[in-house]
Amino acid sequence: MLLQGKRLLVTGVVSTKSIAHAAARLAIDEGAEVVLTGFGRGLRITERLGEALGCPVLELDVTVPEQVTAVADRLDEKWGALDGILHAVAYAPAAALDGGFLTAPWTDVATALHVSTYSLAAVGREFAPLLARAGGGSIVGLDFDADVVWPGYDWMGVAKAGLESCARYLAHALGPAGTRVNLVAAGPLRTVAASAIKSFEVFENVWQERAPLGWDDRDATAVGRAVCALWSDWLPGVTGEVIHVDGGVHAIGGALPKPVAAEAAQFETAAVR
Repeated sequence: MLLQGKRLLVTGVVSTKSIAHAAARLAIDEGAEVVLTGFGRGLRITERLGEALGCPVLELDVTVPEQVTAVADRLDEKWGALDGILHAVAYAPAAALDGGFLTAPWTDVATALHVSTYSLAAVGREFAPLLARAGGGSIVGLDFDADVVWPGYDWMGVAKAGLESCARYLAHALGPAGTRVNLVAAGPLRTVAASAIKSFEVFENVWQERAPLGWDDRDATAVGRAVCALWSDWLPGVTGEVIHVDGGVHAIGGALPKPVAAEAAQFETAAVR
């Protein structure tokens, strides 16, 4: 089994549709022990989902240093080491989305950057000793392609660009201890986070038009599998990387649609000949 005996901490499980839930479910199927985290009004939801998965749940607000330390202490008592973390935490106030790039006040922008970007470094710093005891372990964060502008994404797009840079610096800082730090840039999925973006249909349309492999925005399984692969021992030399799991859209130019079925059939026929 891919993750037999691995001890994993998964944040961000707030729905059965979330990437974090898919990753946790798949990891358990592959032999891992998993602890979930939640906080605030969503904590009860996480606890119910954790009960269904057979996972304990700890309270963790990544913007509160004392809570990050407390979770690290609990895992130290429980396991003494940690093999992997999923950083599936992102948030931007409504004023920082959907056209608010020039009007959002600094307080809202600061919240977006604190939750969505800086928290990766905060988590990495606090859990580094536990990861080191497991031989280094693997930190995986969730991303959305930050190379271009996405309508309505606004300050969250900036936060994701910062997350990509943060992951590279964290990979550099924790590399000597053997810890790998990577991001998975997923295509758009109908998650709780997506519901906060009014222009989500724009993302859907782009993926329907351009994804060479197609894209199902209601199934996070492909993304969860990539997370599990990065947690595993099969990619020991990969760190500071952004792996795109988006049906191939990141590789397609803006004016280039995906091949139509007839064109694909022609290639298949030529291959047979």
